[in-house]
Amino acid sequence: MDIKNRLKIMMFLQYFIWGSWLTTFGAYMNNTLHFSGVEVGIVFSSKGLAALIMPAILGIIADKFIPAKYLYMLCHLVGAIALFYAAPINDSTAMFWIMACNAFAFMPTISLSNSISYYCLDKGDLDTVTVFPKVRVFGTIGFIVAMWTISLLGYELSNMQLYVASAASVLLVLYTATLPNIPIIKQQNQSWFSRLGLDAFVLFKKPIMAVFFLFAMLLGAILQITNVFGGAFLHDFANYPQYKDSLVVSHAAILLSVSQMAEVGFILTIPFFLKKLGIKKVMIISMIAWTLRFGLFAFGDPSPFGFVLLMLSMIVYGCAFDFFNISGSIFIEKEVNSTIRASAQGLYMTMVNGIGAYIGSILSGLVVDMCTHDGIKDWQTIWLIFASYALLLCIIFYFTFNYDHKNDPVTNQ
Repeated sequence: MDIKNRLKIMMFLQYFIWGSWLTTFGAYMNNTLHFSGVEVGIVFSSKGLAALIMPAILGIIADKFIPAKYLYMLCHLVGAIALFYAAPINDSTAMFWIMACNAFAFMPTISLSNSISYYCLDKGDLDTVTVFPKVRVFGTIGFIVAMWTISLLGYELSNMQLYVASAASVLLVLYTATLPNIPIIKQQNQSWFSRLGLDAFVLFKKPIMAVFFLFAMLLGAILQITNVFGGAFLHDFANYPQYKDSLVVSHAAILLSVSQMAEVGFILTIPFFLKKLGIKKVMIISMIAWTLRFGLFAFGDPSPFGFVLLMLSMIVYGCAFDFFNISGSIFIEKEVNSTIRASAQGLYMTMVNGIGAYIGSILSGLVVDMCTHDGIKDWQTIWLIFASYALLLCIIFYFTFNYDHKNDPVTNQ
């Protein structure tokens, strides 16, 4: 089996693990365990806290001390154990701490999987801009398969979703052992700054990269919002007699999986749009799509017309996520030296899924509780607040990210 197909299997399992619980866990805590919006947000904030430091630190370790492959295996083994022990917990404080353990193990694997892929593709003399999206798309497919599996097995509001994720983590550990080893690049006459792996932070000295990382963080907050409360929103239609038996309620995860299906299509367009438009316009398209994602949610419901709006929201999510997350990773890959590849990817993950996710978790939980009256959530107001935030980011980004498309290393390949 060639390296492209082997990496596709790795990506499939990587995101199958996440898809098993990420979009349904909030609904499980909200509807089954009856946690408040703030409690749900705090549990999810563990993911943000972990990503604040772990991807960058483990990226440094992978670049300087321990091969990325073995760190990747260790992280998934720890994650499997944490998910297994989280399943029977019904206390929000205990849930936070055990899911924090899982997050500290899992979050670095996202950037590590990217670094492993980039190394293997480079070694095979394959163009990362063209080939990586075709590899990464199998992660999205894995996410979709996981969501359908959880929904069709009736686990959306059950702790069984965590057991499924734990088993998948163990499988990935075993599979990763078969992948190529990634050597550590030794450099002569390194400064202590370089030996500590802090090279990637030099990127902040470049104004354009500092602005890029700032908006990556702010967009990370948006991504967290939809992950935490998308499922809870759809399940809340059960409170309306005319909608309680609808497909939207009974199989919310399947409906949400349309978002990931849309990702499959949009991922494959990334090489064209990056080379044609450059990173600035691609990011602006992403922010417009985020605005539409939340705006369509605000007016969607299980009625025939409302269902169309929900479906459109799922479709634009594919553009919103891919044009920001995947394009950003490729952009950074082309901007940095290969000796700090893992460190730079870890730093990007820290900004998106660390600081951004933490802010998104806490503030979104506060917004949800603020818009909850007598136990009923005003979802329309909630989504319009989030849509306004995405639109404001888009406007500010347009005027502050002054990147020359003609000098874009991705465009000029």
